[in-house]
Amino acid sequence: MGENLNEKPNRQYQLQRISARNIGYGAKKYRRPYWLPASGYYTLTAAVVIIFFFLFWEFLHEGGEDMPWISAGVGAGLLLGSAVFLREIVLRKARERAILIEKRLDYNLKSVPLSSRSFRDSNKLSVQRNAAIINKIRLKSEAAKILGKLSDGHLEVFEICNEYLRVNRKELENAGVGSPRLAALRRGKVIVQDLHHYHLLTWAQIESQTLTHKAKNSAAVSEKLETAQNALSVLNSASRYYPNDRQLIESEGALKEFIASIKISYRIEQAERSAFKGNYKKAINHYKDALYFLARENVQSIEKDSIAEKINREIENLRELAEQKKKALISKREKSKKIND
Repeated sequence: MGENLNEKPNRQYQLQRISARNIGYGAKKYRRPYWLPASGYYTLTAAVVIIFFFLFWEFLHEGGEDMPWISAGVGAGLLLGSAVFLREIVLRKARERAILIEKRLDYNLKSVPLSSRSFRDSNKLSVQRNAAIINKIRLKSEAAKILGKLSDGHLEVFEICNEYLRVNRKELENAGVGSPRLAALRRGKVIVQDLHHYHLLTWAQIESQTLTHKAKNSAAVSEKLETAQNALSVLNSASRYYPNDRQLIESEGALKEFIASIKISYRIEQAERSAFKGNYKKAINHYKDALYFLARENVQSIEKDSIAEKINREIENLRELAEQKKKALISKREKSKKIND
């Protein structure tokens, strides 16, 4: 099944870290949407509105407007009204919605008290304690499924399952032949392993999809790549436990192609800019970099051959343009030399 189930996935890019040692010892803390206090928000808004007023006034004045302060005042008023609407309507509703979701998740998870202390209260798991713990894990699982789009609940259930499987493994090693605990422990292992697999994959899916969506909406290439790499790290951490899971393998493959497409598209864009500026040599180098990433990243897309063909065609066109530019420059120098002679 991969590496030891006692190990924890890499959660460097999580909204928060949840320690199995602290499960059940208090309410979880979530990051709520950022909320700037009214004094700070409106002070900042006033500064922006004043700057906008004077800049717009200056712009209209230079354009020959008769009464620029009127138009500038109207524009500043609209900007102020939009800022108030944004905070008091849009942002406030989003914040209240997020707080409500947090409270619902807290209620569902805390209504099923279970802590890592449950596994350590005695030297061994009796049949009764084993059954009670499995039942609580199931209830935790159902609570996490109610708010299925929140990854934190799935991660918490995964960690509880991880802790149970660690203890279960030790108990199986120490249980004597013919012990009535053997059947109960083996059955518990099967049940919890299924939940372990489900909640880990659900967590990985939600986190990776969220990060991938963020990457697609990012403007800067560096931020786009970093966020996509973070999404890939989430999938890699889940693959440490289930390396042969088909869903994870397919998701990792798709994400690697997405990362490769970012790199290739960036190099092609750089090449087109250089070509537009007449720097054909630099443009050719960018296209060669795009070909390098196309081959190195092992892109399996059906468009791979057509992309490579298009890039090679652009390189040949640029070489011809570079040669023409070189000949024109030589010709110009020769004519200049004859005139000087």
